[in-house]
Amino acid sequence: MRRRAVLAGALLARPALAQDRPLRLIVPYPPGGASDFIGRVVGERMARGLGQAVVVENRPGAGGNLGTEIGLRAAPDGQTITLGAIGTLAVNRFLFRSLPYDPDRDVAPISLLALVPNLMVVPPALPVASVAEFVTWAKPRGGAVNFGSIGNGTSQHLAGVQFNMLTGTAMQHVPYRDPAQVNTDLMEGRVQVLFQSISGVAEMARAGRMKALAVTGEDRVPAFATLPTLREAGVDVTTVGWFGLVAPAATPAPVLARLEAAALEAVRDPAVAERIVATGSIPRAEGAEAFRRFIAVETTRLQAIVRASGATAD
Repeated sequence: MRRRAVLAGALLARPALAQDRPLRLIVPYPPGGASDFIGRVVGERMARGLGQAVVVENRPGAGGNLGTEIGLRAAPDGQTITLGAIGTLAVNRFLFRSLPYDPDRDVAPISLLALVPNLMVVPPALPVASVAEFVTWAKPRGGAVNFGSIGNGTSQHLAGVQFNMLTGTAMQHVPYRDPAQVNTDLMEGRVQVLFQSISGVAEMARAGRMKALAVTGEDRVPAFATLPTLREAGVDVTTVGWFGLVAPAATPAPVLARLEAAALEAVRDPAVAERIVATGSIPRAEGAEAFRRFIAVETTRLQAIVRASGATAD
């Protein structure tokens, strides 16, 4: 009987050991953004640990739901994994009337990979030099102050909602589909503030085309080490983006353990961590159980913010 059990376990694990075909890493967002970069950097390093190629497949659509459904409906053999995110694993359940997958039942967490803080930036001509000065400037103007984001339910949008809740400002949300356009509109003063991903605005902020006031999240980021967090500035906006790896729920435990080990090894590699930090993100190597708890905490925390925003899917 013991021999049969060992043989069964080996057979279950065998699909993940197959090196004759590449492992698919589905990124449910377009190429070029933070999700794509983190997926590719981590996937490239995981390939070395797994001894097989890792092919990144961008499948954007429906706020990340399309690619996530494809990944979670794949065969649970360890040959297809998906980049999970704040939207697909936590926020979208509160934005969409229904999802094509269950973020709890259909998901097997593998590892958290990175946190993606946002910069609070304003136009260079705006007469403020700190978060406190911005609040003093914005509060009497009420709904005449606009904050932009790259869509309802994004960490950028929810950071702005949380800022309103904590400061008593009444800024109006203006969602965009094109990150380049929202950045242009900020620099030209058509929107007065963004809580934008660091990788999306870092160069413009350093060049003085935007004025950076603070960073979201609990800690300062190495890419802008002298910039205070919003918490340090007296407004405890902790909303950040985040990414991790997930697999279909029925994936065997030995297969998940092997993927978890490869993902953790990748993020802990100093060369990988350095590349992630350079974009303004924060490497966060936390395994399956820690990632599961993280998702649960974030889901509970973000529900109140989404409800307060009144937002629905674009």
